[in-house]
Amino acid sequence: MKLYGIKACDTCRKALKSLEAAGNEVEFVDVREAPLEPSELRRFAEKFGEALTNTRSTTWRGLSDAERARPQLELLTENPTLMKRPVIETDELYLGWKKDVQDALL
Repeated sequence: MKLYGIKACDTCRKALKSLEAAGNEVEFVDVREAPLEPSELRRFAEKFGEALTNTRSTTWRGLSDAERARPQLELLTENPTLMKRPVIETDELYLGWKKDVQDALL
């Protein structure tokens, strides 16, 4: 299992701790330190669409309207903190750490 996120993200830390406590072996990928390959980003975007972009983030609020209008994959490549977190990969992909994801993985 892989968890894509950012070390400083509370939600990512909660998800990692819960998954490991449930006996899962989890590889944590910090997207700020190890940027995602374009093919990985494309795969995530194909699965989650616009939901992959965190429009409530500080980074998003700091972008101009012109920057926000750019293609999603360009924005996420240049600003990895814009990715909604965590993305969890098992035999399928999950986005976030809400109850439905927790029920599926714990």
